[in-house]
Amino acid sequence: MALIVQKFGGTSVGSVERIEQVAAKVKKFRDNGDDIVVVVSAMSGETNRLIDLARQISDQPVPRELDVMVSTGEQVTIALLAMALIKVGVPAVSYTGNQVRIHTDSAHGKARILQIDAQNIRRDLEAGRVVVVAGFQGVDEQGNITTLGRGGSDTTGVALAAALKADECQIYTDVDGVYTTDPRVVAKAQRLDRITFEEMLEMASLGSKVLQIRAVEFAGKYSVPLRVLHSFQEGPGTLITLDEEDSMEQPIISGIAFNRDEAKLTIRGVPDTPGVAFKILGPISSANVEVDMIVQNVAHDNTTDFTFTVHRNDYQNGLQILESTAREIGAREVIGDTDIAKVSIVGVGMRSHAGVASRMFEALAKENINIQMISTSEIKVSVVIEEKYLELAVRALHTAFELDAPAGTAE
Repeated sequence: MALIVQKFGGTSVGSVERIEQVAAKVKKFRDNGDDIVVVVSAMSGETNRLIDLARQISDQPVPRELDVMVSTGEQVTIALLAMALIKVGVPAVSYTGNQVRIHTDSAHGKARILQIDAQNIRRDLEAGRVVVVAGFQGVDEQGNITTLGRGGSDTTGVALAAALKADECQIYTDVDGVYTTDPRVVAKAQRLDRITFEEMLEMASLGSKVLQIRAVEFAGKYSVPLRVLHSFQEGPGTLITLDEEDSMEQPIISGIAFNRDEAKLTIRGVPDTPGVAFKILGPISSANVEVDMIVQNVAHDNTTDFTFTVHRNDYQNGLQILESTAREIGAREVIGDTDIAKVSIVGVGMRSHAGVASRMFEALAKENINIQMISTSEIKVSVVIEEKYLELAVRALHTAFELDAPAGTAE
């Protein structure tokens, strides 16, 4: 008998029919003797509908009131799922974040969980009930409803699993696990049986959309085993764990992530003096523009060229700030490029294998793909290339690192 926290996203509960399918799945686990806590999102599209309603009143809704409004989406889902479970003979009870007492800070729209009082949930589990909890929401010290922002339901699921010391947190979604790369780009991509938190965190931060970064960080911090599963297809999914056992037999590279939402900014002819990097990036940081990769080249005339990447949505803002900075510090020119993409290889096997980066560069060179920027960490190598070569690069690297599924076995 195990204690399992299961999280179902918006598409998994997008209709009454699907909610009843989720209830049937939960019933199977309950019939096996497991204690089950279910965390659900709002029905697919519901949160956006509520936000649109708010914006018909105000272009900038008061954050507190917006949280009160959007949190109702999950309240509908928990009630419907509890009803569906009771209908099939499974005792169930629904809880909002406030009823559980998921304590958060007061940052409306992006609140962080501070503490969970799991006493009520434990009491219901001991009474034989399935507990259905609204994801994405909590309550601050003043009793105000708060929401956790993007990926908030995943974070709720992991946080509850940590508080309850659950045996596993299962994230049900529209894919049957974590793949070596996006199967829509590489038909021979393979589902991974397991991956470490460290690798999954890198994959999520580098463009993989399977799990939200905050949920992976939370799971790693509290050692909560995570499993990614398909909502309506049977299968073992992918287990995300701290364990790096059998790493000698695992591939050097676990996966290839990519991100199309990149833009590059370069300021040229900058006086090469102490503190110049801060003069360039300080104003960028103050404008809440997140910088990713950075490259600095010093020329023979005691000037430097400084290049960095930002999210494409921040490009115009970053360009204007950089042009102003260039005038202030006497730089020669500012140029930018939005036709770029980032490709990354990720794997804990890099720690014990030499020549991984050169193997990556060789594979790209064979396809005549020019590398514009390079960034490395202990378990990843990222490069910036022209966006038009992105899919070619991913396929070439997938083959070069022997990640392609054998003929007839691609999932």
